[in-house]
Amino acid sequence: MSRVAVVTGGTRGIGKAISVALKKAGYKVVANYGGNDEAAKAFTEETGIPSLKWDVGNFAECEAAVQKIAAEHGPVDIVVNNAGITRDAVLHRMTPTQWDEVIRTNLASCFNMARVVIDKMRERAFGRIVNIGSINGQAGQYGQVNYAAAKSGIHGFTKALAQEGAAKGITVNAIAPGYVDTDMVRAVPPAVLEKIIAKIPVGRLGHAEDIARGVLFLVADDADFITGATLSINGGQHMY
Repeated sequence: MSRVAVVTGGTRGIGKAISVALKKAGYKVVANYGGNDEAAKAFTEETGIPSLKWDVGNFAECEAAVQKIAAEHGPVDIVVNNAGITRDAVLHRMTPTQWDEVIRTNLASCFNMARVVIDKMRERAFGRIVNIGSINGQAGQYGQVNYAAAKSGIHGFTKALAQEGAAKGITVNAIAPGYVDTDMVRAVPPAVLEKIIAKIPVGRLGHAEDIARGVLFLVADDADFITGATLSINGGQHMY
């Protein structure tokens, strides 16, 4: 029986690439999305992967969604916590709302999703949780104290939960992407983007598929000796 995987923020960008790669590898995939109904519909029509809308920052909605997925597709074996937003501003101009929204969506969502699957994973003695961090959670970034704090928090969350799950067959790992060619990165002013690419030793932005390949590696059944790790996929920009 195919393992069931849930990818948050799974209908666009990096999340879409992860969802598609998992399906091609034989997993049953459900892609979460938060707001863009049109994009989610197009994604499902294109890929055949069901998309389900809920707010990953809301614990009750995460719980209800996982129960629905389990009833319709089977127990959730794999969670990829990919959902993320930016609300960039330097700290002296950042509002509490900008801080709260990013922490809620990017970091609290990892707790929410892990918490609602962990008991059943422990019962079955199997689970794979992959949290998508960021190079900016490792190195920091001007104008992103909220985003950098959330992503850095993901790396600590990953290590702590990995220790708790290890004896129960549950691995918990993180991937820290560098700058990837997505809508979010392409929104950066061209002059700034040019400077970013100049600092990447391999000389290009990453592709969403680069991150997806890392996820496939970490969620495999035989990847059970890898836990608490952060896989940096950044073209050599930050060697941590």
